[in-house]
Amino acid sequence: MAVPVLGALWAEVPLETRIFGAVLLFSWAVYLWEALLAWRQRTVYKTTTHVPLELGPIMDLETFEKSRLYQLDKSAFSFWSGLYSEVEGTVILLCGGIPFLWSISGEISEHAGFGPEYEIIQSLVFLLLATLFSAVTGLPWSLYNTFVIEEKHGFNQQTLGFFFKDAIKKFIVTQCILLPVTSLLLYIIKIGGDYFFIYAWLFTLVVSLVLVTIYADYIAPLFDKFIPLPEGELKQQIEEMAKNIDFPLTKVYVVEGSKRSSHSNAYFYGFFKNKRIVLFDTLLEDYSALNKERSEDAGSESQVAKGNGEEAETQAKAKNTKQGCKNEEVLAVLGHELGHWKLGHTIKNIVISQMNSFLCFFLFAVLIGRKELFAAFGFYDIQPTLIGLLIIFQFIFSPYNEVLSFCLTVLSRRFEFQADAFAKDLGKGKDLYSALIKLNKDNLGFPVSDWLFSMWHYSHPPLLERLQALKESKQD
Repeated sequence: MAVPVLGALWAEVPLETRIFGAVLLFSWAVYLWEALLAWRQRTVYKTTTHVPLELGPIMDLETFEKSRLYQLDKSAFSFWSGLYSEVEGTVILLCGGIPFLWSISGEISEHAGFGPEYEIIQSLVFLLLATLFSAVTGLPWSLYNTFVIEEKHGFNQQTLGFFFKDAIKKFIVTQCILLPVTSLLLYIIKIGGDYFFIYAWLFTLVVSLVLVTIYADYIAPLFDKFIPLPEGELKQQIEEMAKNIDFPLTKVYVVEGSKRSSHSNAYFYGFFKNKRIVLFDTLLEDYSALNKERSEDAGSESQVAKGNGEEAETQAKAKNTKQGCKNEEVLAVLGHELGHWKLGHTIKNIVISQMNSFLCFFLFAVLIGRKELFAAFGFYDIQPTLIGLLIIFQFIFSPYNEVLSFCLTVLSRRFEFQADAFAKDLGKGKDLYSALIKLNKDNLGFPVSDWLFSMWHYSHPPLLERLQALKESKQD
């Protein structure tokens, strides 16, 4: 009886109020779902205090405990930062923060000599203020994450000055890309007529391809130093492997990621016959700056350590613990990455992304004329195009985005297994096995996961699943 009554009352509520309420309720539903998953995983961190039997051969108790404590700290940080973000977003919506910021943008534009007819100018001012607000409110969280959590667990390599210089540089570079692209997109939507969604999609496709092409050559070097991998055995082996699978490799770079963090990574980029490989120095045992520091520290302390018995032995073990992978393991990791290319995963992801983009622009074209969508968020007399993009893409599409994100996570895990199998077919299964263990140790990844948390969040399969797949025979 109560359900029909509530349904009748809900039907009497104005449509714009129902839209606003549905958006807010769904946002909190997603947050509570994520909080539940995080609680389940945090319970795993708290209760799994001993190395499970199946992990005994690959992980020592000290590393296991370090990983557990690191993930506990990250989990607590994620909870509080997520709660803040959800409350902040709710307060902004309830207090009319979006129309307020739009009116402030209009006042600034008019003060600069641009009236209401210059909607694109006002939109750019709005975007600049919104991203500035986001950067300022997110700064304390970023500082805490970098200089408390990452510092505590030995990953942070940044100074405070470097951090702020980096943050300012990122903000400026982002605005230099975001504002021109947004202005052109808004212009295309306004002059595109009935089929503007096709032109807008084509424009964003071109922009994404250009950014992918120029990122590593012109944008990434603004933040990190890229140097060509020196001539030697590793480079020769990389080139030979690329040649054997017809990968059109042109250059191999090493990026000094160690000045920012001790986490490891590797990737390739480029289109057609112009592919490049980028290796983080933290991935390479022979190039890691941290290994060099440890070696220097060990040399300076060698005399002091003599004669101190057990303490000297403990120090020696700590100093001899190297970060990164041997050449054979680096090749195995690259075999995995190149497997993504050879198996068409990169192209498939691009196709899926662009199909989704086209669908979203089409639905945007269908919905942009609905005045109640704007009224739901406080825009009763005007319907700015940028606000329409924000409302529809961020709020109205949020249920669809959640489902799509989960589906892409499932697909990504499948791709990762296939890329591992490809590396194994290259004869690098054993080296990839040991590389995965080393990288998990270097990054303090916790190898035990709650099944639901893992299913929803992990774009890469858990370590044990990947190791088990590598151990299975090719026939299986």
